[in-house]
Amino acid sequence: MNRLVRSFILGALLAALAVVGHTDDATNPLLGTWLLDRAHSTFTPPPGPKGQMRNYEPAAGDGEKLTARGIDSDGRPTMVQYTARYDGKDYAITGSAGGDLISLAHIDRYTTRSTEKRGGKAVIVSTRTVSKDGKRLTVTTKGTTAKGEVIDSVMVFERH
Repeated sequence: MNRLVRSFILGALLAALAVVGHTDDATNPLLGTWLLDRAHSTFTPPPGPKGQMRNYEPAAGDGEKLTARGIDSDGRPTMVQYTARYDGKDYAITGSAGGDLISLAHIDRYTTRSTEKRGGKAVIVSTRTVSKDGKRLTVTTKGTTAKGEVIDSVMVFERH
């Protein structure tokens, strides 16, 4: 093959890879707005929040920005926020009952894991799974709050 043909093929392959990577980010099933379905959720310790809305947005690189607004069991407003990448590094999280740092990991296309840390130790692990049809998000959370309460909850969300 001559150089011109090889350069053209290489350029076409690089462009295709860029589109594939961009398409995957654009179709991340976790991204979007989710509303808590209390009827299908379980909370330990009970009674859990009265409501919650989560918004996952894309962030620079392989990342996400979460804003979760809710009403706790006593009727007080809550808000948890972070911007983090799926690189295993720790990022600041605010408003959480568990930790002050969070790291993210991809399990597969529909499943991710977040690990919250406090004082350098993992204290809360959440596995987030989006249904294949993209309509339901299930967040299974296990760990210990800063107050020492054990968390073992399954929160179910519907896409809004």
